[in-house]
Amino acid sequence: MKIFVIGGGGREHALCWKFDQEGHEVFCAPGNPGIHEVAHVFPVAVNDRKALLDAANQAQPDLIVIGPEDPLIAGMGDMFREHGFAVFGPDQAAARLEGSKSFSKDMMKRAGIPTARYQSFSDPGAAKDYVATEYGAGRSVVVKASGAALGKGVILCDSVEDANLAIDGMLVGMEFGEAGRTIVVEERLHGQEFSLLTLVSGQEILSLPVAQDYKRIGDGDTGLNTGGMGTYSPVDWVSEELVRRAEDEVVRPILASLADLEIGYRGVLFSGLMVVDGDPICLEYNVRFGDPETQSVVRRLGEGFAEALLACAKGEVIPEVPVLDEAVCTVVVASEGYPGEYEKGRSVEIGELLDGVEVFHAGTAIVNEELITSGGRVVAVSATGADGEEARAKAYAGVGGVRFEGMVYRKDIGR
Repeated sequence: MKIFVIGGGGREHALCWKFDQEGHEVFCAPGNPGIHEVAHVFPVAVNDRKALLDAANQAQPDLIVIGPEDPLIAGMGDMFREHGFAVFGPDQAAARLEGSKSFSKDMMKRAGIPTARYQSFSDPGAAKDYVATEYGAGRSVVVKASGAALGKGVILCDSVEDANLAIDGMLVGMEFGEAGRTIVVEERLHGQEFSLLTLVSGQEILSLPVAQDYKRIGDGDTGLNTGGMGTYSPVDWVSEELVRRAEDEVVRPILASLADLEIGYRGVLFSGLMVVDGDPICLEYNVRFGDPETQSVVRRLGEGFAEALLACAKGEVIPEVPVLDEAVCTVVVASEGYPGEYEKGRSVEIGELLDGVEVFHAGTAIVNEELITSGGRVVAVSATGADGEEARAKAYAGVGGVRFEGMVYRKDIGR
């Protein structure tokens, strides 16, 4: 099969790597230095619709997989479908689940999906009045940019003052640009989180192995939210029963509610879940594979992953994908300063790797034949093992082989 992957991050490198492992011919745009090792790369931007369509016409893929959220939200899936391509990724109408948290929360409410109490605001004064009422009732809040903000538009607030600063930052200071023009203020829940990636073909679903993500920049879940600093799978405390409940209470109802609006879904639905008093609560939906969840999840899958994605793209019954009986730990290595400002252009060295260890490139580039940093999250080191401890030890051994000035990473992934 010929597969064209849109994107150039760590998630897309993991997808291209998996497709290449299965023996498929892989194309990617814009790719990155790591992807270049496993795919034919078209050096065109993910928002250059004409160039991407030209690349697709040249490659003539059997399947197009759109990785990042921005092209999906902008209707890239619709464009490729209109030109006759089989596309794994929802259309623009369904992508609003991630493109607008306000829309997403309203859809959860409409479908009766368990989620935190919330209100949406575009006026800072009204938002602050609501915050004062919530804290007055003994509830703390989370302030979220309604639009897509690369996983960084969520601020956990410990006080009224924190919440007001977050509100002003988004609605007055426009810290997240258009993504923060509307905000969602919701009750802050407390519990353990996990990520559920579900392949969707209309109303047909197939959930992939569960992963646990580490969002904060610092050890012990301290510091600012990021796009994700690491993941591991399997997650021992997430039972099969809990996954089935999440499917029945969080995944299927949102698909049915979209169908009521004549909105179909062909792609992956990422449910960000928190377990509160034993019940799965939906924090958010994303309409693409998680990053860095994908770097762990694909390594636990046997042959047939690409065929499952093709079935979704065609609206057919999804074939089962075998799950391997091994653990995976993925550690993200980032640039100092991330998720804030950071320097680019620092030389990167990657040493010899142990068996079962892969380095997925994200924020890297080649300049004058030298591998350099070009983003906040630079690489993700992913390792398999017979159990979580072995996978973790191998992942951190792999991190030890990555060298660039100012590199930072969490030391508690998989603990």
